[in-house]
Amino acid sequence: MFKDFVKHSTILSLSAALLITAGCSSKDANENLIISGNIAIEDPYEEYNRDVFEFNDALDEAILAPAARTYRDVVPEPAQDGLRNALRNLKSPINIANQVLQGDFEGTLTDVMRAMVNTTFGFLGIVDLAQSAGLEYEKEDFGQTLAVWGIDHGPYIVVPIIGPSSLRDHIGNAVDSIADPLRIYLFNIDEEGWSLARTGATLFDGRVQLLDILADLKKNSFDYYAAVRSSYYQRRQALVDDQNPRNANVNELPEIPDYDDEFGDF
Repeated sequence: MFKDFVKHSTILSLSAALLITAGCSSKDANENLIISGNIAIEDPYEEYNRDVFEFNDALDEAILAPAARTYRDVVPEPAQDGLRNALRNLKSPINIANQVLQGDFEGTLTDVMRAMVNTTFGFLGIVDLAQSAGLEYEKEDFGQTLAVWGIDHGPYIVVPIIGPSSLRDHIGNAVDSIADPLRIYLFNIDEEGWSLARTGATLFDGRVQLLDILADLKKNSFDYYAAVRSSYYQRRQALVDDQNPRNANVNELPEIPDYDDEFGDF
């Protein structure tokens, strides 16, 4: 336990230092700013990011996309929805905590009610009864919380395998992962495999949702890297503003779900 505490404390301390450094250095990084709509994107590591992006894309084309297409075509849609609902329900404690930290008490109450209804009457969240009752799902993470607190994105980064992010959102996902009660419990009882399986399932489900969106974006974009980068920032802004990204004005780019719904386990 002490070893895990030191490990997680070190990660959080380094993350905080990186975020503060990014905030200070961004003042002198105007030459790295890209304007997309009304959003300023700082991409000082573009050459590196493009290399990682190409690696991710090659891996995706070879393995992930074919597997996701097969899953979508073979597995019945109700089963796919059930898995997605269950994964969302398992993240309820993180959603609720971030709603509280953002001062959104109406959203907090909604998430508490969703967790109670779906866990109790929805077969541990497999059936989203709360949605049918008008309690809408709203994704919340610590990256959004930092944004509400006034922390800028910092540099844009492309993470191997996981995909596009910003320093702020990458740190936010790390904090969410470390603080996740289910992950802590599974690690404490030496059942890390179940935690890793949940992470893999979340990432894979996200890729299934992206199939048509990314295929269309890739087909119709002159610069696929730039299009994904712009879409990522516009979606994140919509989430911070508590808008549904499907209805938000994102300069007519297709909605891009988060690649980093689950950061992974430490």
